[in-house]
Amino acid sequence: MREVWGEVIPMKTVLSILFLFVISIEILFGFSAAKPIRILVITGGHGYKVEQFNQMLSSFGPRITYQVEQLPGAFSMFLPENRDKYDVLVFYHMWQKISDEQARVFTECIESGKPVVALHHSICAFDSWPGYWDIIGGKYFHAVTTYRGKEWQPGSYIHDLHFNVKVVSSRHPVTKGITDFEVFDETYKGYYVEEGVTPLLTTDEPSSTPVIGWSKKFGKSKIVVLQSGHDAPTFENPSFRKLLKQAIIWVNK
Repeated sequence: MREVWGEVIPMKTVLSILFLFVISIEILFGFSAAKPIRILVITGGHGYKVEQFNQMLSSFGPRITYQVEQLPGAFSMFLPENRDKYDVLVFYHMWQKISDEQARVFTECIESGKPVVALHHSICAFDSWPGYWDIIGGKYFHAVTTYRGKEWQPGSYIHDLHFNVKVVSSRHPVTKGITDFEVFDETYKGYYVEEGVTPLLTTDEPSSTPVIGWSKKFGKSKIVVLQSGHDAPTFENPSFRKLLKQAIIWVNK
């Protein structure tokens, strides 16, 4: 029992009031006692500025934790016995070689419910595996390639450009609260984007394919692709950081 303002209130009631107060504070200020989202970052096949990239991931705070694994060793993380070690896959690789068995396990992992956020040069990966192109809904081709009845020419790229990123809809959870912004990054042009994806970001930069961000489903998993992300200026861009964080949170829901 506890006496409050001259009245005796059962301790059980006091605890219930405190619990409701804590929940209200969490809702009001966005705090959460939920377990952090564990992201597994897959790298390999392409160099990048590790320290600056990791600083971006660390900036997401305690709600998102990360582990980095490099291909080809990272293929083991797609095995059933390792899938409980992470919640979201973040692709930042440009790996090319994959065996039939590795492709089967990789596809099954994502199809069965491991969501993906794919960044930048990860759309250039697996030149000989169309199954990967189906998973992420896009592909930058390095050689003339016939795919889905169309002949695709090799893509092109330009480093170190200032260009504008346009948000298609601020109502989507990935782009919520983000307005059009400028980045200093690398553009890709001529890459395949799957029909039926939901465009999230576009650009009018002539050296780029117009759609530079999209979402889709693959099996039970949500997929988000962000074409930007080549170098440190993008890693430090507040709008890009917010996009990536919100993409990770959204695909995990």
